[in-house]
Amino acid sequence: MIRPDSVETRRLAARIISNGGLIAFRTDTFYGLGVDPLNPDAVRRIKVLKGREEGKPILLLVADSSVVNRLMAQPPQLFERVTTELWPGPLTIIVPANDVLSQDITAGSSTVGLRLPNDESVRQFVRECGGVLTATSANPATKEPAKNAAEVQSYFPTGVDLIIDGGEVNVTEPSTVLDIMQTPPKLIREGAVSRSAIERVINLSDML
Repeated sequence: MIRPDSVETRRLAARIISNGGLIAFRTDTFYGLGVDPLNPDAVRRIKVLKGREEGKPILLLVADSSVVNRLMAQPPQLFERVTTELWPGPLTIIVPANDVLSQDITAGSSTVGLRLPNDESVRQFVRECGGVLTATSANPATKEPAKNAAEVQSYFPTGVDLIIDGGEVNVTEPSTVLDIMQTPPKLIREGAVSRSAIERVINLSDML
């Protein structure tokens, strides 16, 4: 079911999420699949829907930095510096996972990827859904990320309780993924935030 983004649609989405449902929505990058990450059964639905490999973790969007404390076991040394300079923005940061998160989120790694979107509308939506949502890209494991609601529906004719039509995505790159638990930090994926931008913040020319 596709519905245009509106106050009513967002209220419906929040109810679906609270009842263990699965939605698709426009994030600050591509369209993502959203469930309550603290609901293991809902998270498992994403894995089944995407045909996702067991060894791949699922990243989370947070509405504001205060939510992070619920999800992170202990902040790494560089966490405050990196988030102060580069959040909100398309940067997913790998941090130690709190034990409230299931292995389907962490892929058994004891870590979790968190992102604070640089889009107030997206942050507000996540806030309305409890402050945190999964945001793995809305596509089967072998396909490109969906850039609009119609593509999501073509990928998943069934299995998604609600697709929120937030319009066409106008970005070309995914979020950058940075593991700050290692010394030096490791750039897992370079995307919308460049390596040079990160190095200016953490001042580590020998970043992996």
